Amino acid sequence: MFLYLIPFIVFILDWCSKYAALTYLDKHIPLEVTPFFNFYLTFNPGISFSLFVAQNTYDSWLLTAMACLICFFILYMFRKEKNKKTKFALMLILGGALGNIFDRIRYGAVIDFLDFHIAQYHWPAFNLADSAICIGVMIIICQTLWRKK
Repeated sequence: MFLYLIPFIVFILDWCSKYAALTYLDKHIPLEVTPFFNFYLTFNPGISFSLFVAQNTYDSWLLTAMACLICFFILYMFRKEKNKKTKFALMLILGGALGNIFDRIRYGAVIDFLDFHIAQYHWPAFNLADSAICIGVMIIICQTLWRKK
């Protein structure tokens, strides 16, 4: 039962962090936290790392529809999966996907605000939902690589 709470928890934490970013940050003006990390409010109309940027409303809705289909596939995989670590990872991915879908529907783009960098070389800005998705994917990759035959 606990596993079903994970997407909800991820969604709420993501939503609260994005609400704070929208409330306290100015768009495209970095707020330096450390020499290698800024808060930097931006809107990403594409998918992860600003790939496949939506050029119009049709593209945005297509990306949203694809993300919804992926969520249904994740739920299908969750029901079939026996391994609890993999199930946990799938729920992290689902929570992150739902957080980003919410942004696409509400704002037409995903809110990103975490900016890591070395000098002038910046990793693409991301959010907590993206982090949950990446952690979930990494758990699944590790589970696959080290799964006993």
